[in-house]
Amino acid sequence: MPFLISWNITKRCNLKCSHCYLDSSELKGGKGELSTRDAKKIIDEIASLNPQAMLIVTGGEPLLRSDFFELTSYAAGKGLMIVVGTNGTLLDDPMVKEMIEQGIKGVGISLDSIGETYHDRFRGLNGAWEKTTAGMDILKKHGLDFQVQITVTKENYSEIPDVIEYTYKKGARACNIFFLVCTGRGQEMTDISPKQYEETLTYLIKAEKEYKDKMMVRARCAPHFLRIAHKLNPESPLLKGATSGCIAGTGYFRITPEGDVTPCPYMPTKVGNLTETGLSQIWTTSSVFQSLRNPKYEGRCKDCDYSEVCGGCRARALAATSNLMGEDPWCEYEPETKSHNSKVKSQNFKEILWTTEASERLCKVPFFLKTMVKKGVERYAREKGLKEITSDIMAELRKRAGKTK
Repeated sequence: MPFLISWNITKRCNLKCSHCYLDSSELKGGKGELSTRDAKKIIDEIASLNPQAMLIVTGGEPLLRSDFFELTSYAAGKGLMIVVGTNGTLLDDPMVKEMIEQGIKGVGISLDSIGETYHDRFRGLNGAWEKTTAGMDILKKHGLDFQVQITVTKENYSEIPDVIEYTYKKGARACNIFFLVCTGRGQEMTDISPKQYEETLTYLIKAEKEYKDKMMVRARCAPHFLRIAHKLNPESPLLKGATSGCIAGTGYFRITPEGDVTPCPYMPTKVGNLTETGLSQIWTTSSVFQSLRNPKYEGRCKDCDYSEVCGGCRARALAATSNLMGEDPWCEYEPETKSHNSKVKSQNFKEILWTTEASERLCKVPFFLKTMVKKGVERYAREKGLKEITSDIMAELRKRAGKTK
């Protein structure tokens, strides 16, 4: 079942980011958005499918929807873990207090530089950096956990170490480094080169270790992360949990403002619309989701000895080759035969059951770690041939994790 869902509840936004994957023609009016009533029906379906899922409410800028708190409080009341993805410019004391009162568990904020010039230009608004960083201070003051997202481009990739350190000093619980997938307005941008991509991922593995006891550092939309981690250290703790392997269609999907379901925000392939078809039916019968769960890769990804844990970015493959199962053009790795060398293994997608006690224990995990922990526990269960996860298994894995620090 899905454990992570991102929902673009609106296209409306007060910024005009260079890389946005949403259509820029409807930023102001919110044309085509689901009504409050229809949105609540979708929340009911999500809760019915998995009442303990994490729901990321984003946009556009989600705070611009007049029914934002009505929807988030309704979802929280259903037991869902609510996280808000925002540019941070609209956050103030009353807003953050209301977030806490309405059951929002965390906030993700976008920041792309330690200085104003690049961030404001990238986000399309003078003064955006100052407002965003002020929003971080307000979140910290009120004790609402937040994490920072940075989108990597040729102009800021050398700044990543400084952004991570700045993020830590601002009090963030995690720093996620997103690698651009050229969709939407991002199609007009030039991504970093494959060589720069590999260099940056190599640095992030070292940064993850450096900040391990301070703040979580992770590469996102970067499935090659595990391959590089294995190359640097075959016994790396990163390989024993979930980090950056793609979960689109296996444990994750995205909902558009119009109610369309896609495997991820950067993969525009529509697998159904929630105003026409039930979520459970879409999740279980979609041929696209089935392909992602039992992939038959082509090109270098087909022959790669890391295909089971990496598989390349399907969104990049689709954008570059018009083939969901094509090879990822941003990977520099030349495959060896699958039967040799790679010690990193994975299992085909199988549903893993969680006992009530184990699910309750998972709910206590901080929001920014929940997805990683869930995927890591399920990977362990598959490796051991287990069909059910109990609280004893979680306790054992926590004990092992403590010994690796």
